[in-house]
Amino acid sequence: MRAEALKGHLDALLLAALEPAPAHGFALMAEIRRRTDGTVDLEGGTLYPALRRLEEAGLIAGTWTNGSGRRRREYQLTERGRTALNDERCLWERFVATIGGALDPRPAVSAPLCAPAHSAG
Repeated sequence: MRAEALKGHLDALLLAALEPAPAHGFALMAEIRRRTDGTVDLEGGTLYPALRRLEEAGLIAGTWTNGSGRRRREYQLTERGRTALNDERCLWERFVATIGGALDPRPAVSAPLCAPAHSAG
């Protein structure tokens, strides 16, 4: 999958990958690859600037650790990041319902959609 196809979705993918437990960059790349059956294979040049941006926004927190004989940065979700992930999931649900409804010729079945806790912008 091309990097430009991820625009607007990379942050949500990273937040979701960090939801179960803290992880370092390489582990995040592997987790996203696993969750997408290899369709999304991030490179460091895409991943690390996004992690810095999320950290600066207060959505994740990074700490330096020593593991496997090397120093690396491990990231975890903050409470603000958990709220943002919930908001992203709600926005994604609405997006899929809206675009799916426009693309599907069958009559739409109305289903309640979640409401984001905060407006994303």
